[in-house]
Amino acid sequence: MSNEQDAEWWRSAVIYQVYPRSFADGNGDGTGDLAGVRRRLGYLRDLGVDALWFTPWYVSPLADGGYDVADYRAIDPQFGTLAEAEALITEARELGIRTIVDVVPNHVSAEHPWFRAALAAGPGSPERERFWFADGKGPGGDEMPTRWVSSFQGDTWTRTTNPDGTPGEWYLHLFTPEQPDLNWNHPDVRREHEDVLRFWFDRGAAGIRIDSAALPVKDPALPEVPDTWGAGEHPHLDRDELHDVYRSWRAVADGYADARVLVGEIWLPDPARFARYLRPDEMHTAFNFDFMTRSWDAKELREAIRTTLEAHAPVGAPATWVLSNHDITRPTTRYGREDSAFDFARKQFGTPTDVELGTRRARAAALLTGALPGSLYVYQGDELGLPEVELPVAAIEDPMHFRSGGVDPGRDGCRVPLPWTREGVSCGFGPDDGAAPWLPQPAGWGALSVEAQAADPGSMLSLYRRMLALRRAEPALHSSRFAWVDLPDASGDVLAFERAAGGDVVGCVVNLGDSPVVLPEDAATLLTSAPPTASTDGVVPPDVAVWYRVARRRP
Repeated sequence: MSNEQDAEWWRSAVIYQVYPRSFADGNGDGTGDLAGVRRRLGYLRDLGVDALWFTPWYVSPLADGGYDVADYRAIDPQFGTLAEAEALITEARELGIRTIVDVVPNHVSAEHPWFRAALAAGPGSPERERFWFADGKGPGGDEMPTRWVSSFQGDTWTRTTNPDGTPGEWYLHLFTPEQPDLNWNHPDVRREHEDVLRFWFDRGAAGIRIDSAALPVKDPALPEVPDTWGAGEHPHLDRDELHDVYRSWRAVADGYADARVLVGEIWLPDPARFARYLRPDEMHTAFNFDFMTRSWDAKELREAIRTTLEAHAPVGAPATWVLSNHDITRPTTRYGREDSAFDFARKQFGTPTDVELGTRRARAAALLTGALPGSLYVYQGDELGLPEVELPVAAIEDPMHFRSGGVDPGRDGCRVPLPWTREGVSCGFGPDDGAAPWLPQPAGWGALSVEAQAADPGSMLSLYRRMLALRRAEPALHSSRFAWVDLPDASGDVLAFERAAGGDVVGCVVNLGDSPVVLPEDAATLLTSAPPTASTDGVVPPDVAVWYRVARRRP
């Protein structure tokens, strides 16, 4: 790789998301940890990833899976130590794998020293100015300051109690009460986060993933959310002032000799507003949630691809492609449902799914995302084809379940600890003499393990390994060139496109219809998502994707 390519590694990188609690348990306490990740770095190297993104590994009461951070400069003891994190970053880099860490600017834990000091200091104190404390409305201030709705459903304000036992001010939390929102108008908040970026960049982190990146800035007047609003007018979403924050973060990142990148989690329906975060002096990339939440439908996915590429083009940023993450129903389950789109509001227990169909589609979706221009994210376990697990209610920890009144099954079903071996009390997640995994693994989990799939050429793991090796080897798949291809006699249920570098052309055909599709005449198959036993000579069966090379070099 040239120096220029290395400096812009993030433009076409394959980034593997590690949810530390569920990846690998090194010390046998039932919780995944950094020691477990370090022991599995060889697996990640062989899989063919360029970087690891770790969800929060900091000190936290875990009210929201670690996204309630109490100390950004310390590793939670259940995961390990700061020294282990530094060693992991170094060891991964020696294998050619960079590290991205998660930063949560919208809020901190209620156990954070700042918030504890704010509660102790009382109304009107400087300590409370770092958060959003406000008097209530109505007689005695008994009504919440606003009727804003939480991202986790329910109320967004919690009332405090004064030292004398009387009801006090309210504080804002767009998520759980254990996650008080920070006031980004306060210089301490801005300075602290810039220092946190430097802390991790100084320890070798190659990037920062920014959680809920469109939420931190609030309208200080605290108005209600209007029925309709113009660009930048929502009181707590996509405020224009946010861009000053991310410009300052970009200046921090650009102060390092080696590339340090900013990756935003931005849920916005307007592609133009989304793209503003990706201007050359702001974030490098942002997650593409529109594609991830679409149904298994050619028109839907084509529209998502088209609008994504069009939104990124004016700002010169690469798109990102992802099928799931620690919040989203896994693809093998989602794509086997009658309604295969994803919507937080529609999640419920007992939704029927055809896992065999979902797995076939998830294999095709992997090749689809792997062939698109930009960077590719893989959530741990998707390379094994793990399904969503419907957990017993007693095992669920996710606050989304409880705040929904028990209607939403929550997100723990995609966080079940990984299976590494066919046998063992935790399928190799931890030692056989260790504690049970923090979430129960379902019966038969070992059949989906790394051990079970590694030597099987038809497995999901083998498909991912071949795909990522080809993606790395093919110059056309590192370029930004993209063109739709119209196949003769193909229906509207087919996606076909080509990528090119010089005269080398690699194409992808995904058949989302019911009838086989014929490949172009000059196409030589490189990879197919169909199992090895399937006959795919020159054709693409339903719910199958094929990568091909154009046999003759084109001008």
